[in-house]
Amino acid sequence: MKILQVLPELEQGGVERGTIEIASALTAAGIPNAVASAGGRLVHALEECGTEHLLLPIDKKNPFTLRKCAKKLAEYCEKEGVTLMHVRSRAPAWAVKWASKMCGVKWIATFHGVYGTSPRIFKIPYNRIMLKGERTIAVSDYVRRHILENYSGVDPERIVRIYRGAETDVFSPDAVPLEDAEAKKTKQYGFEKDRPVITIPGRLTRLKGQEVFFEALSMMRNRRFGVLVLGSDQGRVEYSDHLRTIAGKLSDETRVVFRDHTSQMQVVYALSDIVVNASTQPESFGRTITEAQASGCLVLATAHGGACETVKDGETGFLVPPGDAKAMAAKLDEMLEMSEETKARMRAAAVESVRSNFSTARMCEETLALYRELHKEGE
Repeated sequence: MKILQVLPELEQGGVERGTIEIASALTAAGIPNAVASAGGRLVHALEECGTEHLLLPIDKKNPFTLRKCAKKLAEYCEKEGVTLMHVRSRAPAWAVKWASKMCGVKWIATFHGVYGTSPRIFKIPYNRIMLKGERTIAVSDYVRRHILENYSGVDPERIVRIYRGAETDVFSPDAVPLEDAEAKKTKQYGFEKDRPVITIPGRLTRLKGQEVFFEALSMMRNRRFGVLVLGSDQGRVEYSDHLRTIAGKLSDETRVVFRDHTSQMQVVYALSDIVVNASTQPESFGRTITEAQASGCLVLATAHGGACETVKDGETGFLVPPGDAKAMAAKLDEMLEMSEETKARMRAAAVESVRSNFSTARMCEETLALYRELHKEGE
């Protein structure tokens, strides 16, 4: 068995991280594997885990370019003995399908998100390519339901739900020594040692709900806390400036800090008391939720999409209606005022939930099991 994963590029992102995690798991299991992409900053991480990288302009949507990529993929599969291709995006999926016809190698796809379906006359046929392989992986039950509800004639048995995972060896309550977290909290971010910190991670876009979040903060009874807004505006300067203006109108007792990004998310979770996912549109999974839970943070998320699967309301975190700033404010006040015993119980339940259901190890185990199943079918 040899696996070839295919994706547009290897820049920063959840799809890219998942690809590297699977590559590492394959290598650890002694299974030859490779990745085809247009390259990017994470190629070095791929090579560090002993996986070959095939450089192709497969991030392009031009059908002529994709046809050329298909030929290269087919040639690589025949030469290197690839037995299964795993594609993670729609445009490359067309190239993988064509390559499969050329060389006879089976393929599967992962629905990493919920693709737009309007106008249906164009979008549905384009998206449907992700359902043409031997199996399609859905990253949550929410995504699986979306597929079955929007794409007619799909065999439910061919849609396999495999949750994305948090690296529980990286994200854990004891990942960062308390003194280190406190030092970062006070020196790097300027928060007072004795004040709780509420963090909202994610790129700065209205879809992530930062505006609703700030509206909620303005309605809260509590004022004595720090706020960390972590994410790049990716060129949406007007929106990020708008958020800073809103933040400036909060109480003087509330310190708000904006940061573009960090390579040390485990430190951010270690200094955070509450992590908020305020998305106004449902997310397919919501990886920052499980990372924060695994790290022992209290989590507040909007009740739609994958968050309804990763957060058990009142047990492993809290859910509020999307876009409801008043409900979010009330819940944040409640979370800040919970007893230490209640907080500890919820944190422990969240950590156990991630380790049991949403870990990277489990994602890799289930994905490799699917690879083996398909390989056995082909023997």
